[in-house]
Amino acid sequence: MDLFNVHAQASVLMTLILAYSLGIVHGITPDEHTWPITFSYSIGSYSAKKGFLIGLAFSLAFSVQRALASELAYFSLISFMSKPYIDYIVYVIVGSAMVFGGLYVFRFNNVFHIHFGKIDKIHHQEALSGKYIDEKHKKTTYKMAIVHGFIAGWGFGAFALILYTVLAPSMPNAYVAWLPGFVFGLGTTTVQILAGAFFGIMGKRLSLPENVSQHIAKLTAARTLVLGGVMFALSGILGLSDPKLLSFNIVTPIKVHNLHNLNIGFFLVIAVVVGIGLSTFLIETIKYKRLYKTT
Repeated sequence: MDLFNVHAQASVLMTLILAYSLGIVHGITPDEHTWPITFSYSIGSYSAKKGFLIGLAFSLAFSVQRALASELAYFSLISFMSKPYIDYIVYVIVGSAMVFGGLYVFRFNNVFHIHFGKIDKIHHQEALSGKYIDEKHKKTTYKMAIVHGFIAGWGFGAFALILYTVLAPSMPNAYVAWLPGFVFGLGTTTVQILAGAFFGIMGKRLSLPENVSQHIAKLTAARTLVLGGVMFALSGILGLSDPKLLSFNIVTPIKVHNLHNLNIGFFLVIAVVVGIGLSTFLIETIKYKRLYKTT
């Protein structure tokens, strides 16, 4: 079974095993339609259980979308998704939803604060004592993750191309045509719920007061959603205005989808998760750890 050069399988069972395996690869590799959302909501939950459930909610909604699209592909009604502008429309919608989610779920007076010198030191001392941090926020909502999952699923990439042009059409009838998409989603779910649980407990391992650890986790989530959402939306608008600007493709020797051809999606997920998310988490953690040692 070649996961890179996929061909129609001899049986329904083999097709579903292939779809599930592709879903796992999709969940592991950097993908702009899964990792930014799972990372943001899961790390902000500050809980392995909640992170697990958020990853599950997001990925199951993603699976439902893929099942629906797989059924449409069987009837050759999915060709509109291969249009170049569809991905950019999805970027705009997902980006807008990310910004809304960040502002709605995580409300901080100091999400984007910039302090210097003595002022910064005073701020962090107050935060360590619990006097400054404003933790008035709405509870992490699984509904938002579900909405994100269903919207993001309409993105079209290498994995979607395999699903809709090879696996779904190979199904024997319309009653089972939805299965490749759904099983593919379950493969992605397997990875995303584990990633969600991991991100959910990251903040708990900081060896800092609980209120500070929660603050860092939620601050990271808020910045990732809001700033990442802006990046997605702007990329979508730029792509819609002139598709040639974002049509570059860097080929690598790695024979794994999402890693062989690096396009705007790959760099978006790296910029959002690593550039905004992990950098915020590490910088804020280092700040508070240094100050905590001096107090």
